[in-house]
Amino acid sequence: MTERAKVGLFITCLADMFRPEIGFAAVKLLEDAGCDVDVPVQSCCGQPAYNGGDAKDAAALAKKTIAAFETFEYVVVPSGSCAGTIKVHYPKMLKDDAAWSARAEALAAKTHELFSFLVNVRGVKSVSAGFPATACYHDSCSSLREMGVSAEPRALLATVRGLSLKDFADTQICCGFGGFFSVKYPEVSARMADDKIADAKLRGAQLIVGGDLGCLLHLAGRLARKGEKIAVRHAAEVLAGVTTPPIGEDKS
Repeated sequence: MTERAKVGLFITCLADMFRPEIGFAAVKLLEDAGCDVDVPVQSCCGQPAYNGGDAKDAAALAKKTIAAFETFEYVVVPSGSCAGTIKVHYPKMLKDDAAWSARAEALAAKTHELFSFLVNVRGVKSVSAGFPATACYHDSCSSLREMGVSAEPRALLATVRGLSLKDFADTQICCGFGGFFSVKYPEVSARMADDKIADAKLRGAQLIVGGDLGCLLHLAGRLARKGEKIAVRHAAEVLAGVTTPPIGEDKS
């Protein structure tokens, strides 16, 4: 790793609205990995519209994202679900649009989930952060199934001083968020989150970490409702040494 990489950071709506610390952490990790990072003016990736069946608005948002990011050498996203939307679904959305199909394919080819980019593209093997805690890592469905990311965040977290990292009993099981799934089936969604929480408690976890803020907000919400004391953080925050209060806790 010698040359600096030109990276466009897609910050995601949830991070921008609820947890900007994730964006700052991602910038630090990318800069430490020899990247020049820019955060262009951006909007939603279109995932909620696409998943809700609104193909027209999803395609319009996809075109805005392509136009904003296509000049960068790499596009990096601290979210498997948003990265999966750009990399997997944009080419499908725009395959019949002669003016945008090739542009969608080109953007998809250079879009990466944050931890995968750090490990597989920039060759990062360790971080300098310390975080004394026992933690369980939650794999989001999109990171696993669309982006193929699993080993990379674990490899980096294993180098955090004082962090004891454990897996849930079944790393393939959804936390229950699933976007509109949690709205359509709230009882099932809550039970799935409760099962994850019970598993984390069984393993003595003081912390749940993951790579998708939607999942983490869902789990933090259930923990708060149940009065549980397990903290929740995006893995980028732990890797970058962010010390602000965990997700869902008052920052004042």
